[in-house]
Amino acid sequence: MNWITNYVRPKINSMLGRREMPENLWIKCPETGEMVFHKDLEDNQWVIPSSGHHMKIPARDRLRFFFDGGEFELLDNPKVAVDPLKFRDEKRYTDRLRENRAKTGLDDTVLGARGTLESLPVMAVVQDFAFMGGSLGMAAGEAIIHAFETALAEKRPLVLFAASGGARMQEGILSLMQLPRTTVAVDRLKEAGLPYVVVLTNPTTGGVTASYAMLGDVHIAEPGALIGFAGPRVIEQTIREKLPEGFQRAEYLMEHGMVDMVVPRPELRATIARLVKILVHAPATQAQPETTPEEAPTPLPEAPAEQPQA
Repeated sequence: MNWITNYVRPKINSMLGRREMPENLWIKCPETGEMVFHKDLEDNQWVIPSSGHHMKIPARDRLRFFFDGGEFELLDNPKVAVDPLKFRDEKRYTDRLRENRAKTGLDDTVLGARGTLESLPVMAVVQDFAFMGGSLGMAAGEAIIHAFETALAEKRPLVLFAASGGARMQEGILSLMQLPRTTVAVDRLKEAGLPYVVVLTNPTTGGVTASYAMLGDVHIAEPGALIGFAGPRVIEQTIREKLPEGFQRAEYLMEHGMVDMVVPRPELRATIARLVKILVHAPATQAQPETTPEEAPTPLPEAPAEQPQA
């Protein structure tokens, strides 16, 4: 069967001029079931055009859509111990890392980059959920802290796009230690008077929500994003009550004061740029219309000089 599949079928297809179609040519909307052409989806920043459902977006695409002209400079992430606990469950932790690196092209779940946002120098940090569910381990923690320290040294506002299932269990207590460490980095940035804007994407849960993801000056959420510490099913089983509809979703959290605003992904760039400029007291960039000589206002006549009284 392997001989037929691997040799005979490709030979027949080449003789007949057939071409193999990529498996991901069409993508199904999780909400409506509509099939969307992948190029149209990518051009719309991985948002389904008809339903508005926000798909997960690769970290590099997120940075490309965010910075001016899609240009940015990636930071070099610090090196850490690969498998300090020699962890193994169904497979070795090192094997899981190797598989995820091959699948995503990333060293770990966090990318830090510097660039400009409407000509304003900013730092951006993005978590990619495709890499082990965006879990926070030592490498991710070091990458986040390095980005904060670089922003502090270069006096840049920092924008963080959170997407995580929580701490990385394969690193145990070493993963949990990243929560206070990143919190200290946030505090240092705020002490320097630099803005820190957090964008909560689907999903943002676990220890990430309990640390740097909820410490921003402004919290923005993408529509429909799941945001919380424990999952809804765990909470229901604990309190033995039915949760409200939409519980832990972005819109529900905004209504209850946990999120400042819910912004669709295509509008994020302009919204963040406006907020950051307000926070850094940057001058408005709106161009003033030129006035032609014909449109120039007529000067008011001078008041007559007062006559001296006899």
